Amino acid sequence: MTPIVMGLRRGWIEIRHTLTNSVDLWSYLFPAILLLATVAFMRNSTVPGTSFSLGSRTLPGVFGMGIAMGGLMTTSQQLIMDREDGTLLRAKAVPSGMASYLTGKVVLVGGMTLIGFLIQLIPGLFLVDGLSVDVGGWLTLLWLLPVAFVATLPLGAAVGSLFDDPRNMALVTLPIFGAIAISGIFYPITGFPGWLQGLGQVFPMYWLGLGMRSVFLPDSLAAVEIGHSWRHLETFGVLAGWAVLGLVLAPILLRRMAARESGSAVEARRERALSRVGR
Repeated sequence: MTPIVMGLRRGWIEIRHTLTNSVDLWSYLFPAILLLATVAFMRNSTVPGTSFSLGSRTLPGVFGMGIAMGGLMTTSQQLIMDREDGTLLRAKAVPSGMASYLTGKVVLVGGMTLIGFLIQLIPGLFLVDGLSVDVGGWLTLLWLLPVAFVATLPLGAAVGSLFDDPRNMALVTLPIFGAIAISGIFYPITGFPGWLQGLGQVFPMYWLGLGMRSVFLPDSLAAVEIGHSWRHLETFGVLAGWAVLGLVLAPILLRRMAARESGSAVEARRERALSRVGR
């Protein structure tokens, strides 16, 4: 248990550090400001076929999108950056260092994602009307958040283990943004062509958005969803499927990544980074 305890401490220290660093604080605030401004701009529009504010309908989906992006993008970014600066090599050189490192990253990314969620949630409740959480909503949130993290964090680690250059992050971010665009976060997915609806439902972003909407929106809004239902069973099943895939792939890819790490590999990446700066 010692590596796990060390990882928990490491993650907590890194979370506290993000709260004292201006750059990290801005990384919390800027996305929240941007997304809340988008929701505010949409609040005078209505969901097609209803009198309900489109902004109010969009905000819970934004919460789900934030959790997905935290698990997928933040985790992969952390791994790529830590490979380049040698952090992973140092962790590999310490007994049980990789277990401690990965535990710390889970704590860090999970904590950062929850902080970002609260930063969006608290002002968002005052920004739009119509959001409420009943007992059933709280119970849904209790199972949805853990499943969301398990469905996205291992996938983010698996993706991050495939790249060793921060310049390749576009290969990660662009597909994620594409999946968000077709996942019904900012506009009901039922307004898309049938084939695009099917494609959007493949990715966890859609199901996280749907789950969050079921928590915060009245049941009458389920009428604009596919099947006119919140589909909790399907949400759990699809997210669990992504969780299994991530938990299978992540250990394999992370072991391969750790095996390839060496002093010469880190030095080569450092030389490439210095050559880019010198140009």
